Amino acid sequence: MSEHELPERFFDQAIELLTRVRDAEAERISAAGALLADTIAAENRVFAYGAGHSALAAQDVVYRAGGLAVINLLAVPGAVGVDVVPATLGSALERVDGLATTVLDASPAREGDLLVIISLSGRNALPVEMAQHARARGLRVIGVTSRAYADTGSRHHSGTFMSDHCDLVLDCHVPVGDATLTAPGIPAPFAPASTIVFSALLQATVASAAAELARRGTPPPLLRSGNVDGGTEWNEKVMTEHAGRIFYR
Repeated sequence: MSEHELPERFFDQAIELLTRVRDAEAERISAAGALLADTIAAENRVFAYGAGHSALAAQDVVYRAGGLAVINLLAVPGAVGVDVVPATLGSALERVDGLATTVLDASPAREGDLLVIISLSGRNALPVEMAQHARARGLRVIGVTSRAYADTGSRHHSGTFMSDHCDLVLDCHVPVGDATLTAPGIPAPFAPASTIVFSALLQATVASAAAELARRGTPPPLLRSGNVDGGTEWNEKVMTEHAGRIFYR
């Protein structure tokens, strides 16, 4: 194979996935944007949680130039990407019962708030329990996952998936195992695409929410880049105005 073949195939796979998600999830993205806009308009709080590498997509919408200032990261210690050594500990923590409940109860989240949970498989105890407990506490929940895992079996004692406890679910359409490519001489599938698709889904939801807020006559609380003139001052003004809903400062 040529030196360009596999990189080009990965781009093709990623573009195909993004196109599929754009078309198949359009109505649900609009619904998620409306739910996000409702939460912001009601002056409630917004949190994003991701399990394992799904935490990258959660972090992508927090304190982000061009993003909504009021989205906060809900971090589970030891399970934010690969922030621990050994990195395998994060994967093990995803299967621990009770951890999500403890973290959520200790967070500023309250009834009426919105929690976005990103989990590719949605089958492990942590994301299932997080969604389940959030709903029990009166939060609205948007789940971002892959429906392809529905036949893999839950790892939570209830036998349910995260998606079973969400108000709305966005499907990333990423295949089981995440990797998109195989090739002769390479012993395992490779080139995962979930991070790309998850980030696109969440940014599309933010764009939809911004449009909905503007339609209602409410300026969306957007941040600007600190690397453009006036950006830092703009951000300070926005974050001061919404200080009661921002927990990353």
